[in-house]
Amino acid sequence: MSDIIRLTAAELAEKLSAGEVSSREATQAHLDRIAAVDGDLHAFLHVNDGALAAADAIDTARAAGEQLHPLAGVPLAIKDVLVTTDQPTTSGSKILEGYMSPYDATVVARSRAAGLVPLGKTNMDEFAMGSSTEHSAYGPTRNPWDLDRIPGGSGGGSAAAVAAFEAPLALGSDTGGSIRQPAHVTGTVGVKPTYGGVSRYGAIALASSLDQVGPVTRTVLDSGLLHDVIAGHDPHDSTSLTDAWPSFADAAREGARGDVLKGLKVGVIKELPDSGFQPGVAASFRASLDLLERNGAEVVEISTPHFEYGVAAYYLILPAEASSNLAKFDSVRFGLRVTPDGNPTVEDVMSATRDAGFGDEVKRRIILGTYALSAGYYDAYYGSAQKVRTLIQQDFDRAFAEVDVIATPTAPTTAFKIGERIDDPLQMYLNDVTTIPANLAGVPGISIPSGLADDDGLPVGIQFLAPAREDARLYRVGAALETLLVDSWGASLLTRAPQLAGGNR
Repeated sequence: MSDIIRLTAAELAEKLSAGEVSSREATQAHLDRIAAVDGDLHAFLHVNDGALAAADAIDTARAAGEQLHPLAGVPLAIKDVLVTTDQPTTSGSKILEGYMSPYDATVVARSRAAGLVPLGKTNMDEFAMGSSTEHSAYGPTRNPWDLDRIPGGSGGGSAAAVAAFEAPLALGSDTGGSIRQPAHVTGTVGVKPTYGGVSRYGAIALASSLDQVGPVTRTVLDSGLLHDVIAGHDPHDSTSLTDAWPSFADAAREGARGDVLKGLKVGVIKELPDSGFQPGVAASFRASLDLLERNGAEVVEISTPHFEYGVAAYYLILPAEASSNLAKFDSVRFGLRVTPDGNPTVEDVMSATRDAGFGDEVKRRIILGTYALSAGYYDAYYGSAQKVRTLIQQDFDRAFAEVDVIATPTAPTTAFKIGERIDDPLQMYLNDVTTIPANLAGVPGISIPSGLADDDGLPVGIQFLAPAREDARLYRVGAALETLLVDSWGASLLTRAPQLAGGNR
């Protein structure tokens, strides 16, 4: 394996700036890696045929002495939910097969402006509906740690690409855990920013009040570097915050070298007992808490009595918003069109198109959401779910009056086998039990690798949550724990992963 692809984004950026590596060399190394292993992984839906030209443009600008962004020349993978002008955007659905957008998503435009080199578009559950990337219309992505297992969802393609060294950085989206949960099962770092902290303009909407774009990386510092690029107000997004954000990379550096854990109060939710988690996941979580305590943190038990209703509320709010957002895929304006035989009406064409273009999970949620919004049921279902959402937000407010951050296992289990839960939607939905509350409340969350489960040897993540707008706090705490864990392991967790080479396990 090329040494270049083993570098973190921060390390690669330093070598690019020093002239030790060219952007073309870095991009070619990652393209070679994709060619070698993605036939097994299926992390990418499309590989950018303009990547080398973009890399050459950065090399030319650097040679001319232009002032470049610190990440200029570093390759980037992009979740296929984010529209791009030079590559197809399908959101993992047949109904958008081959769609070319007339504009870039804001986060993509900002990445290009910083000189990041788009490698391609990564696989995902259709319209981000799923927890395993098995619901992609183009086939599942596989976990680099075990090709028989899922890489998480909905952003399993981005997480798998980063974990398998196909890309040093990736963009994802998180509606109920779709950045953090894949990070948990692939040994990577995933961040869900504060709602409104990163523009959603150009992210194909699933549930507009829940969706948030964020970074997928191998280290906390790398996430901070990418977060710095994509954060900030966007007038195109009516939900975009006008805050002036601090440098998240600087916060990560502070956490890695300072004593930020001394006196830190870490909340542990008493309503999430160890019995609800795979033993190896619970053991890794407790080991991380012990490490935090030995380095000066105080672990405090807190109560969030309404978190247990989060999954139920989420699976009413999300389908309701999805049924509205996906109404535009109607065979008329863009996307697939299926015309039945005879003299079909517009309604016939629309019905045939949506039947052929949407997968089972998308249809399931559209039906559920439409029902929840229908006359006579709106208050009983959608209205009640919004009330529960308010109660969860109040739980967070009370908790953060007592503690600085909340810690949970990122997900209840390690990566399960492909096909194991595909016919059991309820079990699939419960996989996001610890991540969903952050989306309902709009608070930021980070998942970092906490080790390998002692019962199956697969990656496990620990999640930290902070008050809204306190993303920098997560970077400080995450980097501090990451440093302690890496010191105890002797190296990054991903150095212990079974490596794919030449397309073989």
